[in-house]
Amino acid sequence: MDQHEGGFEFFAVTADTGIRAWGPDLPAVFRQAARALWSLLVDSTSVEPRKTVGVSVEGGDRDTLLVAWLNELLYLYETQGLIGADCAIRSMTDMSLSAEVWGEAVDRARHTIVSHVKAVTYHQLHVGRTASGWEARVVVDV
Repeated sequence: MDQHEGGFEFFAVTADTGIRAWGPDLPAVFRQAARALWSLLVDSTSVEPRKTVGVSVEGGDRDTLLVAWLNELLYLYETQGLIGADCAIRSMTDMSLSAEVWGEAVDRARHTIVSHVKAVTYHQLHVGRTASGWEARVVVDV
């Protein structure tokens, strides 16, 4: 992956997992946060973009929009068995997001389940500018 696209890493939180995602702009950060969430659920190397799903969410500000976005992706996983391979943010404001998610139904014969994420939380939640772009921190309940 091109370093200019951003990235993600995990940080330690007692009994939970923290995600730090970064990128040159907000859509890149939200994409990286989605990729991080999916990698907590299923080994992402085995996921293929076989299906496209439109996703739209709203929040009161950038921070709550990130939680709404990730919780919607978790909802799709829990209710439809959809695991994402990647996504593209089509439009975004501080309070709304519209995206396309490419993924497939979880197939336990092909996909290794990594862990169970119960919810995306507001604990340590922050979305903001950095010297090199944007960054988000969010904690997920595992």
